[in-house]
Amino acid sequence: MKVINKENIYILGIESSCDDTSASIIHNGKVLSNITETQVDHEKYGGVVPELASRQHNTHIAVVVKEALDKANVTTNELSAIAVTAGPGLMGSLLVGVSFAKSLAFGLQIPIIGVHHMHAHILAHFLQERQPEFPFICLTVSGGHTQLVKVKAYNDMSVLGSTIDDAAGEAFDKTGKMMGLPYPAGPIIDRMAEKGKPAIAFSKSKMDGYDFSFSGFKTSVLYYLQAEVKKDPNYIEHNINDLCASIQHGIIAMLTEKLIKVVNDTGIKRVAIAGGVSANKGLRSELQRLASLNDWELFIPDFQYCTDNAAMIGISGYFKYLDGIFDDQQLVANPRFQF
Repeated sequence: MKVINKENIYILGIESSCDDTSASIIHNGKVLSNITETQVDHEKYGGVVPELASRQHNTHIAVVVKEALDKANVTTNELSAIAVTAGPGLMGSLLVGVSFAKSLAFGLQIPIIGVHHMHAHILAHFLQERQPEFPFICLTVSGGHTQLVKVKAYNDMSVLGSTIDDAAGEAFDKTGKMMGLPYPAGPIIDRMAEKGKPAIAFSKSKMDGYDFSFSGFKTSVLYYLQAEVKKDPNYIEHNINDLCASIQHGIIAMLTEKLIKVVNDTGIKRVAIAGGVSANKGLRSELQRLASLNDWELFIPDFQYCTDNAAMIGISGYFKYLDGIFDDQQLVANPRFQF
């Protein structure tokens, strides 16, 4: 094993938790390259097909890693460690990334660092020039997770609240599917919402504490659409923009209601968002409004760091490297990796 050098650190980050194969080179906390190969074949199935995803990761991973190294002008012999998403995610997809990372780390005789996917989304904020000071509250919103996290240090975070059923991203995609929108529906709803008005009040869940629930909201949308389409078969087509605006307004309201409660209860006014849904323009706009109204210090990631990417894995590995937190060849892919 190479001697640990904390002054000139090159981290190869690998992300393969779902349907994006990504590799990145981080040098002393700065991004040198961040390459992502996005799988598009899943759109026709209305969601990610796990078996298909893992097969495509196998096809893409070596090419993507080589491209990341070439773009950064870094050789494998210069690498200090390899950071890889260990979970949560799709088992087959995770296995491809973890197996590749372990093999490469073994061959190079360098450390391997397993990274929690949602930790990485939060730490993506440290890829940017403007970075939050500790502690801060982070609202993580993605296709598979919705959480309120208190971040005390790079490697010290605690979940204050989370969804008990679907995540916010799933609520967008599933209500979009009800309206006949293609997968993924979230970005389409975001665009159409800009042209509509939130004129429809769908039912919102009432959860104690800081937890979320979106199942009742989805049911409310479903029943409303069924009733209106029964009266007018073309109702969705004629009202799609207002429907999207109303759905987006309802989901954002549920997210921000809990966020406001956490900020008020903890007194921590440094607020960040992370995850794929943090790219939603409506959510960004509402958070900016709330930040101005309540004197919050708000941190919003660049669009390139909202969706799954290896730079966030690399920066997470970098901070673990600095703290001496390493794994070994016993590292396993864990689709239910606990926060």
